[in-house]
Amino acid sequence: MGGKDSVALCIMLPIYPASTIRKWDEYTIKNEPITSNDLMERAAKACVAWLVKNISTEHHIDIVCGNGNNGGDGLAIARLLLFYNYQVRVFIKNDSKKSEDNLTNLQRLKECGFNEIIYLNENPDIDFQNNSVIIDCIFGTGLDRPVEGFWMKVIHQINQSNCQIISIDIPSGLFTVDLSQRQWDLSQRKEIIKAETTLTFQTPKFSMLIPGWGDYCGQLIILDICLSQDFCSKNPSDLFFTTFNDIKKRFKKREKFSHKGTFGHALMVVGNKGKCGAAILSSKACLKGGAGLVTVHTNNECSTSIHTAIPEVMIDNSSLESLDVKRFSAIGIGPGIGTENSQKELLQTIIKNTECHLLMDADALNIYSQNPEDFSLLANSILTPHPKEFDRLVGKSENAFERLQKAQKFAKENNVILVLKGAYTAICNEDGKVYFNGTGNAGMATAGSGDVLSGIITSLLAQGYLPIDAAIVGVYIHGATGDFAAKNKSLTGMIASDIIENLDLVFRELEG
Repeated sequence: MGGKDSVALCIMLPIYPASTIRKWDEYTIKNEPITSNDLMERAAKACVAWLVKNISTEHHIDIVCGNGNNGGDGLAIARLLLFYNYQVRVFIKNDSKKSEDNLTNLQRLKECGFNEIIYLNENPDIDFQNNSVIIDCIFGTGLDRPVEGFWMKVIHQINQSNCQIISIDIPSGLFTVDLSQRQWDLSQRKEIIKAETTLTFQTPKFSMLIPGWGDYCGQLIILDICLSQDFCSKNPSDLFFTTFNDIKKRFKKREKFSHKGTFGHALMVVGNKGKCGAAILSSKACLKGGAGLVTVHTNNECSTSIHTAIPEVMIDNSSLESLDVKRFSAIGIGPGIGTENSQKELLQTIIKNTECHLLMDADALNIYSQNPEDFSLLANSILTPHPKEFDRLVGKSENAFERLQKAQKFAKENNVILVLKGAYTAICNEDGKVYFNGTGNAGMATAGSGDVLSGIITSLLAQGYLPIDAAIVGVYIHGATGDFAAKNKSLTGMIASDIIENLDLVFRELEG
């Protein structure tokens, strides 16, 4: 299941800028209390535990250490790996400008009799072996300017090595920017480590979750180093990363004497000529997502194929005038409906007459992108656009940061929950908070995947979840199911139906 290799705390993980992360470390050191070097040792042990589990001793381990505390982490990791019979080499710059904790761990490493320390001069030429695993410990979260000179050359050689690269805390050269900052132009970065895996401490850093930036991180693993949870309550954030335990707390388990009426009646307004597949995928996902009853409102062309594919759902072909929307617990609108005037009229009629929660996706959003004066009608709905659909709603963005800023603003101004789909899907609440999802994979970039998500979230709404919980839990389940599908099949060959087929595996873990 998605996130199994990462820490699963009992609260959502707050996402902080670099300055606040430093204060979090300092608060933990002062209030636990613990020395800064002992906290570094704790972080190193967490890294080594992951490395021992995932990297064979047949590999050489080459650790490249900078002069600051990220380099100190690397020196501590090198010392601890010796106890597991790894062949380790350490590369450091041949100067004395090092942090106190860096110098302490260098001395500890030498006291172990370790003599594989390679000092690099101003023109480094590093001989990485073909079977080496390179551990990047050059720069941590405090970096705030592009890398130049000596370290730029070192990073270039690491990237050109064809070795597996693991970054500690953050790929060196990447910044921990904040959503409010404007340091978003990666074109000025001459060299950034391109890691296969990033072992980050306690919580993801914001830049790791953004397209174009997060690509440098590879697989993101979050390691718990037991920073003070009291600090989080005193320093609230508007950005969060969801964990399995948080989803499990929100998940509604079924009671013994439940019946189908307990779990709501969902209406899916989906499908049109040539788009019956969208109707089938979204409606089946709604049913498999746990809704007690699912009715599909669609055209005659889709009715037969839906009955054949999903005999458990009901079909409603009522005219616009006779469609009774007040009898439903939740309504999902959009996948495959088209953008004709008749569909616009249907959409507006449903919105004006319904008393339940709504989800709008795909063509429902495209209809509104043509009529921005009607945004007020969207209030209290869940919107699930992919980036291009969102751009149609509010206009194009220069980059992913600006798009996320606009999504956050749009959700607040229009009193909606906006689910901006993609890697680390961002769920923007009406109060300005943003929740990033950690499940899912590139195999889910396939036709119909968004239709499945619409069905799952609508199902949760029908079951009585609060809209924000339905969005957060639904996105997590959708991604985690995709992770099972990728494991059982492949990334390249995954189709949307595979996601639906693996829903049971996610529910089994949440029910456990």
